[in-house]
Amino acid sequence: MITLTGNTVMLRALEPSDLDFLYTLENEESIWELSNTVTPYSKFVLKQYLDNAHRDIYEVKQLRLVICTQENGKVIGLIDLFDFDPKNHRVGLGIIIASEADRGKGHASEAVALVCKYAFQHLQMHQVYANVSEDNKKSIHLFTKAGFSEAGLKRDWIFSEGTYKNEYIYQLIAHVH
Repeated sequence: MITLTGNTVMLRALEPSDLDFLYTLENEESIWELSNTVTPYSKFVLKQYLDNAHRDIYEVKQLRLVICTQENGKVIGLIDLFDFDPKNHRVGLGIIIASEADRGKGHASEAVALVCKYAFQHLQMHQVYANVSEDNKKSIHLFTKAGFSEAGLKRDWIFSEGTYKNEYIYQLIAHVH
């Protein structure tokens, strides 16, 4: 199992003890737009998911890691590599810091840096990309600060609360020497 360590956060594999955190987060309706969720998840379904979380990224095309603080090991969020495409050397990136109280402290920036380094060095990715709703100013700032560039606009991509929203794609291309 993978563990990535930074100055303020540690990224680790999902554990059975993460069930309650996952249940709370996945059933938070305010973030369903970010995760393309439309219905709640039961603890039973999430337990099955956790039971299979050890499966290889090459098999399931996804890697979900838990973001914990270095200070006390508190679970504060999740970071995902998704749509893993080893043929074209690219992978999507999604991140959530669950509590407003844990945001704005640099944890997300460090988690993004750690997982991008992992994607480039260990998975031999050429690019990491993120899909960001046009009104998600904090994520736009996060990815821009991390070196991602706006690569395109998907018009009317997300239907939410009776209206369409645009979504940007941000890319971080590996430095090829």
